[in-house]
Amino acid sequence: MNKKLNIAIIGQKFMGRAHSNGWKQAQNFFSLNAEPVLKVACGRNETELKKFADRWGWSEISSDWKSVIERDDIDIVDIATPTHLHHEMVIHAAKHGKHIFCEKPFALNLAEAESMLEAVNSSNTVNYLNHNYRRCPAIVLAKKMISEGKLGTIYHLRSTYQQDWLADPNAPMGWQLDSKLSGGGPHIDLGSHCIDLAHLLIGEISSIGCLQAHFVNERKTNDNRTQKVDVDDASIMSVEFTNGAVGSFECTRYASGRKNRNQFEINGSEGSLVFDLEKMNELDYFSNNDNSSEQGFRKIIVTDPSHQYASNWWPPGHIIGYEHTFVHAVADFINAVVGNQTIHPNFQDGVNCMRVLDAANLSAQSGQRVNI
Repeated sequence: MNKKLNIAIIGQKFMGRAHSNGWKQAQNFFSLNAEPVLKVACGRNETELKKFADRWGWSEISSDWKSVIERDDIDIVDIATPTHLHHEMVIHAAKHGKHIFCEKPFALNLAEAESMLEAVNSSNTVNYLNHNYRRCPAIVLAKKMISEGKLGTIYHLRSTYQQDWLADPNAPMGWQLDSKLSGGGPHIDLGSHCIDLAHLLIGEISSIGCLQAHFVNERKTNDNRTQKVDVDDASIMSVEFTNGAVGSFECTRYASGRKNRNQFEINGSEGSLVFDLEKMNELDYFSNNDNSSEQGFRKIIVTDPSHQYASNWWPPGHIIGYEHTFVHAVADFINAVVGNQTIHPNFQDGVNCMRVLDAANLSAQSGQRVNI
């Protein structure tokens, strides 16, 4: 492996760590067509940035992300920042011909998303939107089983994404609760994952109705100021798919006891599938074609070498976790860049997702169902 690709990452917090681990681990477990080189880490707090870079192996640091993007020796820009910064960074990276690995949620709104897509389409570079749950082996298997007709005609999707880090009304204010920085609450933060998986597994959505709830109207900032919370606290969506299926999505950060429960059930004429991210090495499958006296959900443990990505890790039964999905994404992205190939989900998928979320916002505001 002689080819090297130099990476600049923008962001040093939660997602900066998750992405850095992906870049470091990918070549240890996967056959890559180029070596990812951790070249520059960008952030605002230079003291913390230096600690971050030293810990994760980034060669340089910078507080000027624009000048880093403009460097001739940077091949890939990894955007691991809060949502409101994505648009400017993507446009600048595309203008300078960089391949882009971007964290979700994609953008604050559909207009931003469409301009980002236009920019990368004009740059002839590879773009990837990190809805990393697509790369859980169980999700890959679910897609395969649906494509093979194991569920027959799809009738229902029930999807829920539940967290509890805001269930305490005294929890502090953060950027995720300011619409100018986040674009919305769990409706966009968690709902974007749900919609992306629905597009992957079921298909396009044709109409949507949405109810959004608000529970706590203001919170204290870290410097003891009171700030208004202007995003949704919970979102419930009902959808129709173009193929005739129906679906529901519930997204909240007020579900006490639920830390990161991304769960769905899909029902079809021939069977059902159930997935829960908190049990991400499992996929539950029910078949109507089993002998009636032996019917029941069976648990498939997706750690066999026959399951996508699993053969690169440990022996069967030795489970993987959340961080491995980032490694899978990096491995696929590197090879897509070298081969100048399309990777999914990409910015077109991001626009498709944002179109649904924007329509749902319109439905919540108007109280009317919205066609997409």
